[in-house]
Amino acid sequence: MDKRMLWYQAVADCERRGEPYVLVTVVGVAGSVPREPSSKMVVTGEHTFDTIGGGHLEYLVTARAREQLAAARYETQLEHFPLGASLGQCCGGSVSVLLEGQRGSDARLVVFGAGHVAQALMAIMGQLPWQVTWVDSRAETFPADIPANVRRHHTDDPVADVAELCADSHVLILTHNHQLDYDLCRALLNAGHAASVGLIGSQTKAERFRQRLLHRGYSEAQIDSIRCPVGRSDVPGKRPMEVAVSISAELLSLAAVATSPARRRGVSWPALRDLMKQAEVAETSPNTPPVEAK
Repeated sequence: MDKRMLWYQAVADCERRGEPYVLVTVVGVAGSVPREPSSKMVVTGEHTFDTIGGGHLEYLVTARAREQLAAARYETQLEHFPLGASLGQCCGGSVSVLLEGQRGSDARLVVFGAGHVAQALMAIMGQLPWQVTWVDSRAETFPADIPANVRRHHTDDPVADVAELCADSHVLILTHNHQLDYDLCRALLNAGHAASVGLIGSQTKAERFRQRLLHRGYSEAQIDSIRCPVGRSDVPGKRPMEVAVSISAELLSLAAVATSPARRRGVSWPALRDLMKQAEVAETSPNTPPVEAK
């Protein structure tokens, strides 16, 4: 990530990569202040982009934003800061700041194999807020340009890397080698920590793998956890992009979490009204600490 990005470039980059962030906006000012209303910055867990004026105000706002991110509180807050002795700034005015937490995405995908279907799939996944690790032993198979949210992992032993790469991730096995596919299935079942496992292939391949895995002592339930053929049966077609569409549709269904949004969201009107009243008082009392609405 380029730390020289402007706030809107940083927002676009975080959205592409699924990284959580807080968008900070100056929504109101009084008196002498470092930046005017509508000035913005973006805060992530490690970086900041653009500026709302620097100094202790920006330091404190950044700390508040990172507290939100660390606690996974992706909420809207409105805070007021008098720029007096309490902040060590001599402007003498006051600033109201809106902090909008964006959760990004914690959906992770590991794809073994960089063949035609996988390459078509990356064109789709690159438009979604997933964090993707793309694994292959053939460095020359990876295309030169890949989406921002996709990380290449070139290794001479993909099976040995399963334990490190696949914890809590959705996994797709799309390799060029049936024996490698089988070995990856065994490694994933042994690890037992993937969110889901999909294996490309036919019903015949699925049955052969089933018999081999049963012979190795794996249970029916373990074997049934591997989806083969991978993808949605109601999405037809055998072209790489058609298969990729089928697989991505299945992934989105697996990753979907049904949540009912709270009835009240963002900053409530009573809290906003109270904050504005407190801000009016704070303008005449430079040492008044910042007040917060949620």
